[in-house]
Amino acid sequence: MNTYSKTLLRFSAIFAVIGAFIGSHMAGAGGYEFRTVHAHILVVGWLTLFAWAIYYKIFMPANKKLAALHVWTAIIGAIGLTVGMWLYYLRPFNFNETVITILFIVGGTILLISFAIFLILTFLKTEDET
Repeated sequence: MNTYSKTLLRFSAIFAVIGAFIGSHMAGAGGYEFRTVHAHILVVGWLTLFAWAIYYKIFMPANKKLAALHVWTAIIGAIGLTVGMWLYYLRPFNFNETVITILFIVGGTILLISFAIFLILTFLKTEDET
């Protein structure tokens, strides 16, 4: 398995366990405060990273630097968005509201950049085509 695929797959699995744990906690506690965070952890963290892991298993972009940038912006963005969302909606600590909002926005922006890079990668040559 190539490094990009394995890295994304491992982070996807981490997000899957966290998302399933949060869902289990919500069901057991009967409270749904975590629903937005839970949904984003599973969709952005688990499903999206897993889909990209499969992409890198099937295709290997010829542009390795752009591919590496995509992988790391995906991981950093998914973590930043979901942690920022958790801090923003649930306020578990007494952090400054501005700092929390900035973390939330920066995480989401990095993830958006990752999606844009992925779009570009799908139009570029792969190793099979060079």
